[in-house]
Formats: sequence, C-alpha cells, structure tokens
Amino acid sequence: MNKKLLWWQKGIIYQIYPRSYQDSNNDGIGDLPGICQRLDHLQSLNIDAIWLSPIYPSPMHDFGYDVADYIDIHPLFGTMADFDNLLAEIHARGLKLIIDLVPNHTSDEHAWFQESRSSRDNPKRDWYIWRDPAPDGGPPNNWLSFFGGPAWTFDKTTGQYYLHQFVTQQPELNYRHPDVLPAMLDVMRFWLDKGVDGFRVDVIWLMIKDEQFRDEPPNPQWDGANPFNSLQHIYTQNLPEVHELIRKMRAVLDEYDERMMVGEIYLPFDQLATYYGTNFDECHLPFNFHLIYGGNWQAQAIRQMVDVYEATLPRGAWPNWVLGNHDQHRIASRVGVAQARVANMLLLTLRGTPTTYYGEEIGMVNGHIPPELVQDPPAVNQPELADKIGRDPVRTPMQWDDSVHAGFSGETAVPWLPVAENYQTVNVAAQNNDPTSMLNFYRALTQLRGTEPALYAGSYRAVDANNEDVFAYVREADGRSFLIVLNFTGDAQEVNITELEATATIILATDMQRSGSITLPNFTLAANQGLILQL
Repeated sequence: MNKKLLWWQKGIIYQIYPRSYQDSNNDGIGDLPGICQRLDHLQSLNIDAIWLSPIYPSPMHDFGYDVADYIDIHPLFGTMADFDNLLAEIHARGLKLIIDLVPNHTSDEHAWFQESRSSRDNPKRDWYIWRDPAPDGGPPNNWLSFFGGPAWTFDKTTGQYYLHQFVTQQPELNYRHPDVLPAMLDVMRFWLDKGVDGFRVDVIWLMIKDEQFRDEPPNPQWDGANPFNSLQHIYTQNLPEVHELIRKMRAVLDEYDERMMVGEIYLPFDQLATYYGTNFDECHLPFNFHLIYGGNWQAQAIRQMVDVYEATLPRGAWPNWVLGNHDQHRIASRVGVAQARVANMLLLTLRGTPTTYYGEEIGMVNGHIPPELVQDPPAVNQPELADKIGRDPVRTPMQWDDSVHAGFSGETAVPWLPVAENYQTVNVAAQNNDPTSMLNFYRALTQLRGTEPALYAGSYRAVDANNEDVFAYVREADGRSFLIVLNFTGDAQEVNITELEATATIILATDMQRSGSITLPNFTLAANQGLILQL
C-alpha cells in the first residue's frame, strides 16, 4: 500500500449519544465531563475518532437536532470550557473529534428565526421557507413531516406557513437565499478554528427544496403503515442543486489540514455515490446505511449488497459501513445477540471506514420504554407506530457496571431514559474480566484491523463458499491475504472453498476459542461463527 491513508480512511469512528454516555453531575443526563471520564475505555477499543451527536443549546424538542445557537454548548452537557478540555484530552490521546452539524433546520428559538417570524419585511424573513396558505386556508402543498402530519405550520403573526420536515419547532433554512450558506460556513469555521476534526452533517440530502413547491406524487408502493411513506419525496429530497451547497461546504474544510465531512444520506447506492462529487469535491464519506435497512440479514443478500456497493463506487471513492446509530434499532436486537459478533466481524473487515454506535462493543440491545416514559417526538406524535419508529430504545444509558443505573448516573439520580433490563449481566465491567466476552472480542478485532494493512486498506473480493448461508471474502495488501468466513445462521454449516490454497490458519474466531489450521475445501463453521483466516 504505497498511498498514505488519512485518519478517516484508516480509522474506526465511534458514535456517542452524549445524553446517554456518562452523567458526571447526577442530573440523569450524560455530559461532556462524563465523556472525558470514559476516555480510557474509548482508547481501549482501538478506535480512532469520536463522533458526538448534537451538544448545542436547544429546547430539546428533537433532542438537540433543534439548534438554538450553533456556536455554544447546552448547559445540560457542560460549558465551552468543558468542550475545549474534552477536545484537548481527545487530541492528547491521538484521537480525533467529529461533531454533528445540523444545517437543514434550526430551532424556532434560534435568533435567526425569531427575526424571520417577527414580520414579513424583516431582513431575515427569507432565511426560512414561508408560503401563503392554500386558497382554502390550509397548508401550501401536500408535503409531509417525517414525524407525522403536514410539513407546514401556520404562524398567526404574519399569516403565512413555514416549512419543517421534522417537529414544528424545527423551521427549515432557505438555502436559495444568498446569505444563508455563508452564515453556515462561518459556523463550520468557528468549530474548525477550535480544532474539531470533522462534521457529521445531518440530513445533508434534504437541504434544498423544489423552487415551485409542487405537490409530491403518491407512492404506489406504500404499505399503508407510516403515512410519511405515502408520497414520493421528489421535491424535498436529493435535488440536483444540493450538490453545489455541499461543494461550498467541502471547500471550507479544504482550507484546513485533514478535516473531513460525513453526510447523512438515506439513498440507493447509485444516488449515494453522487455525493462524493464528480471531482471528489463533496462528502469525504456519504454515509452507507445499507447494512441497517438493506433487507434480509442473510449471507447471499449481504454478499450481493457488498458487491453492488463496491461496483457502484466511483473509482477512487472511499467506502464506509455502519451497523447502527441513534435513529435505528440496535444490531443485537435486529439479528440476535449471538449473530451480533458475526455482524461486528463483517463491519470491521469490509473495505472502508467502519462506524460503531456506543454499546455495540458490549452487545447492548434495545431497551424497553414504558409508554409513560416515551420521549421521542415521532413516537409521542404517533403512539400507534411507537414500537416501529420510536428511537428511545436505542438511546438508553451506556451500561458500565452492575450498580444502580449501570454506572451511568449516581444512585440518587433519575436517568433521562430507563437503563436496559439486562445491564446487570451485559456491562463493561463484567465483560472486561471475561476473556471471551463481546467486549474483548471487539478489542481483538479492532487491534487486528489496525495492525494489518490488508484489513484497513486492502482489496476486497468475494469467494464461493458453496453454501448459501455463508459469506466468504478475501482482503489483500502487500502480499498478505486474509479470508473471512461468516455463518449467518444458528446452525453449523459445511464450507467448501476450492478457489484458494488448501489450508489457512485461524487468526481470530468470534467465540475467541477456536484456533489452529483449516482445510479450506472441507471444514465446518459452528453456529453463528465467523473466522478470520490467514492465507
């Protein structure tokens, strides 16, 4: 491998949901000093970068994604001095920090919107998207909110509707106004000047809307469940003009050394690939969520997904993969606790940058949230869909030990969400002491990945296992080759690989116990087992 890789290519990104990581002051909410207290754990995972979900001042109608001030810290999480200290501590350990940037919408309490809504002739009026009512007095068109109901709210003060694709308190910025993007670029420079290493940009593919505000057509494939999916969102998502905005954001990052941007984009591979930019001048990484929502957790389906992604990537584009985040059911709940080890072996041995969601390293599952404790806006607004679309279960506090509140908060505190019920057995302290635990498996996997160029930078090709329940592939660099074989089922599987040499040596097994050499034309994979073999 003669080309020097940058940190965001070689490394592993670890997402922290700050409310839920570590509470340092017993108010039931995680904070920046709490994260600082847990840097030893983070370093022990062999990760390279920490991504923080939003920490800005916010009325918390959407838990920080409704930003009231882009250049300050919410008192719940600490002070700007706490942030500066955390950044310094992260950098002192040779790690990087990525923060969330939320440019599509602000809070209705942001000073910009307060000005905008004050009168129709305010200079900031058109910083947001305002429209006259329809002839019947209703919303200007049929656009819908992700969180239920229309995407428009009527404002009595000025007699117009404003657009919000999330909660009503998240008015959307108008990037067709010449002053809005420069203001957001200044926000980026504020944090880059502090030394932040990159941004995860929220809903980056939604930032421009149809100039004519046309009704969106019905979706003939709608299953009748979530009303948002009843329309084809061709006028609110993925418009061609968004790429010009992203190029200008990228140009700011390129004014600094080795800074990066990962864009949140839920699109098919062919459309996702366009967000690298025709000259690689847009997102360094357009988030690839296909392992989360791509359908069946089945060996051949995953193989096909990986092969299509690899084939679709523009030449020179750097891939990335992710198993979970703060919006999606946890991987151990989606595929089962036993299969979660296979999932992590997949994530950390595919080509490209992996992102781990906090708690995946110990196999955390979705927590149970009683109806009276539900906090998440789409679940509150649409209780009949709460089990499907509610995000609280994946945001429960990190499980550090078997004490009250799992070591997240002190005994007298009331955590903002209840700790998952299995915390007394599934926690960092218990797994630290078990050499074959999920945590120690995760560490062995990340350590191996970090020391082997074939795994963090090498080529990828699928190989035939002659068993439809097994996914096998080779990673190769500098004359070193590794074969990864993954059993996607709860039954033992016979494997016959004839296109490679006859024997290989086990470097790491998901159970942390199997070792020795393997005869590739004929061997057995145990239930839910994955192996990394050296050829």
